[in-house]
Amino acid sequence: MSGIKVNTKINGDPVEFMCEPDETLLDVLRNRLGLTGAKEGCSTGDCGACSVTVDGRLTCSCLVLGAEAEGHNIGTIEGMAHGEELHPLQKKFIEHAALQCGVCTPGFLIAAKSLLDKNPDPTETEIRFGLAGNLCRCTGYDKIVRAVQDAAKDMRKSNSRKGA
Repeated sequence: MSGIKVNTKINGDPVEFMCEPDETLLDVLRNRLGLTGAKEGCSTGDCGACSVTVDGRLTCSCLVLGAEAEGHNIGTIEGMAHGEELHPLQKKFIEHAALQCGVCTPGFLIAAKSLLDKNPDPTETEIRFGLAGNLCRCTGYDKIVRAVQDAAKDMRKSNSRKGA
């Protein structure tokens, strides 16, 4: 078999795959590994629909080669929920109707999670700045921002109860 052998972790699980030298991480995730949550939007890193995390850093998977995943930890939308239990951000996106067609939603959720992992108490301005790399062509951003604010509030309460 030709190609490049890559060992990585995706959503915490060890994964090994073969890819072509010019194949993007987005293509590997979608076409080789069946992780279709990250969407192909612009293919130039402008829309954020393909957002994933690489070692915790928000990344457009269309701008990264699959081979560059070697030895790194990749986080995708498929890894946000814990089994049947949705992540608080996913719950709040549903409650606030913060989605329309849904193409941009996985990217927004990954970006919002990345933001809240670094800053559990962001201001509205910080949320808007944190999500600035993600575009929605169906609706405005107010519902998305409110969903992130509400999720952040619930997550802070939950963490304070746990003593975190």
